[in-house]
Parts: sequence; C-alpha cells; structure tokens
Amino acid sequence: MFESLWRVFSNADLRRRVLFTLGVLSVYRIGIYVTLPGVDRKALRDSIAGDTDAGLLGIFNLFSGGALEKASIFALGVMPYVSASIILQLLSSVYRPLEELRKEGEAGQRKINQYTRYGTVVLALAQGWGTTVWLESQRAQELLSVVREPGWGFRLMTMLTLATGTVFVMWLGEQITERGIGNGTSLVIFTGIVADFPTAVGQLSQAFKSGQVQPLTLFVAAAIIIGTVAVIILFERGQRRIPIEYSRRIVGRKMYGGQRTHLPLKVNASGVIPPIFASTMLVLPNSLAGMSIPGMDDLRDVLLRGGWVYNSAFVLLTVFFCYFYTAVQFPPVDVADGLKKQGAFIPGVRPGKATAEFIEKVLMRVTAGGAIYVALVCIIPDFLRTTFRLALPFGGTSIMIVVGVAIDTVNQVESYLISENYEGARTTAL
Repeated sequence: MFESLWRVFSNADLRRRVLFTLGVLSVYRIGIYVTLPGVDRKALRDSIAGDTDAGLLGIFNLFSGGALEKASIFALGVMPYVSASIILQLLSSVYRPLEELRKEGEAGQRKINQYTRYGTVVLALAQGWGTTVWLESQRAQELLSVVREPGWGFRLMTMLTLATGTVFVMWLGEQITERGIGNGTSLVIFTGIVADFPTAVGQLSQAFKSGQVQPLTLFVAAAIIIGTVAVIILFERGQRRIPIEYSRRIVGRKMYGGQRTHLPLKVNASGVIPPIFASTMLVLPNSLAGMSIPGMDDLRDVLLRGGWVYNSAFVLLTVFFCYFYTAVQFPPVDVADGLKKQGAFIPGVRPGKATAEFIEKVLMRVTAGGAIYVALVCIIPDFLRTTFRLALPFGGTSIMIVVGVAIDTVNQVESYLISENYEGARTTAL
C-alpha cells in the first residue's frame, strides 16, 4: 500500500491531479454545510429525524451526500445531472436526431453534453420547486415551521439557489474529470457516501456497547458485509470476452490487419442505475399517498420495505431495468455495424446480422448473472434488518457505488502510471 502511494506521489503530474481532485472535493464538502437562506436547519433535523433512511427522500439524500437533510445549497447534489444524462441516453436510442449525433463521434458527444447541461438546469429548477414545497410543509416537534418566512419570495430564491448549487457541483465534477483523476460525478457521490461511514460505525459501536447488538450478531453481519464487498469486486471486474479478428489487407507492398483482440462485455454493464429506478418506483405509492390519491394508502401498506412483497417486486424490477438499460447502452446492431466498418469479425460468425444476433445472445446470458447479482446485493441490508434486527445506516446500493467508484479510480491511476512508464521508456530508447 505504501509503495503504491509512493508511486502516485512521486509522479509530479499524477500528484498534481490527485491533489487537485482532493481540493475540489473539499470545496464540495464545505458547501454541504452552507444552509439555504430562510431555513431553520435544527427544526428541519427534528422534523425529518429517521425519515431519510428510505423512500424518495432517502434516494435524494444519498446522491446529495446528506446535503438534503442539512438544507444545504447543494441539497439537490448531482441528481439532476444524473437524471438528465439518463434521459439523454434513453432518448438517443429512440429519437433519430440524437441517435445521429451520437454516431458523429467526439463532435456529436460534445453537443449531447451541452443538451445534458441544459436539461440539468431545467430539472434542477423543477426539483427545486418540489423541495421548496416540501420544506414549507415540514414542522418540528414544537410545531415550529422549518421555513421562517414562507411564500413566493422564499420559493423563487430557493429554486434559483438550488439550481445554481447543482450547476456548480456539476462544474466541479467536470473539472475533476478533465484536470483531476477519476470520474468527477461518481467521485462527488462517492465522497458523500463515504463521509457518512464514520457516523455509521459510531452508531453501531454505540449499539454494541449498550447491549442492543450482540457480539455474535455483529460478527455475522460484518462477515456478510465483507463477503458482499468481495462479491461486488468480483462481479464489477468480471467480463465476457468475445474474440475479434481483423481482416488482412495489402496496401502497396505491405500487409495490414490480421490482428486479434477481444470485445469485452461487462457482467454488470448497467451499474447502479437499475436499483435506483426500482427503488424510485416502489416508493412512489408512499409519496402519492400523501397527496390523498385513492388506492395509494392500500398499495403503500402492501409495499412495506423489508416485506416479501417489496423484496420480490424490487428483484423483478431490478432485473428488468438491468436488461433494459444494458440494451440501451450497448445496442448489438450498432456494435456489429462498427465491427463490419472496421474490417473486424468474430471467428465462425458471419458479419452483419448474424454478428448482432450472436452478441445479443451472449449479452443476454451475461446480463442474467449481473442482474441477479445486483438485486441480491441491494436487498442484503433488508435481510440484515429483518433477520438480525440490525439497522444499517447504509444500503447495498451505497456499497456498490463506493466499491465501483473505488475500482474505477484505481484502474485509472494504474493506467496513468503504466502510460507514464511507457512514455518514459520510449523517450529513453530514442
């Protein structure tokens, strides 16, 4: 470990990138504690005590790194940006102009990124309006209003503040991606989750000292969590490699092509998007019940978190969204066309339609294992809650995000070091 850190900080450029990333993340974490004007943070904390563990509030609080329960100017976090990115990805598979832009390469991708930023602003304003309405409806135990002076002035100011905060966090993430190390948006979410881990450990330690958690229970839970992390690492790094060969061609007196490589298909190509979609759909009845919509109260009582109905529906929805999102991100027909244009083919498979069918068949099999893995990992916290009566402050989705981002960042650091060593050896040889 110390040798790896020495390698990172002994490289001047990589050291600068790492320090820049840490500095930007520090700015983000400091901004978490800047409260929205006109909001009583203590009254809000008393009002929502215990309500941020589940539901839509819990999902938004997860992606904002706890900023929502603190009524921060960064309360929306990167959620609008993530939502806009997903919407653009889905639209690019059904809306022809966006599909053409996606195929234009780097120039088209820049245009799509610009549309994503515009969509982020629109979603941030819409979610900001919802947040203002929610804040005005909160009351502390003393029946004190969380908002000191509710009204249109507060709503408009809060909408603009939250939208500005989201745009600023989005810009911070882009700066990390461009000038730092790792994916900026993922690291922002990662930082928010990891920042709550010491508090979670402290709560478990306090419960153990008070006798609420028995030593054997804590040991079994720790073993399950460690095993879950190991399984996540195994599946996140897992790939199905399809062999690819390039056709030989003669240009002048030289022969080109004939190379062999592979097409990697990730076991979990959809990441943590499916469980987030599934959780959002399952907590909608709870949100709609508060609007006095007929039938929502009964549906909310059936979909109790931790119950077999909730867990079964969660698994089925997660599996469905894994297949759906993978198909959107990795269309076999486009991959087959790309291979054909490059003069590449799969040994034993005819180019074109047959290649697309072969890739789709392999992708469906690989996704089956990945979908089951994602669903089971995400319901482990509920299993611990119901079986061992152990309330974990973090869920399976949080663990997946932390481990996945850590693996991706470490891989980027290693690739950077390998590239630097290669360039240095090449310069020395010349």
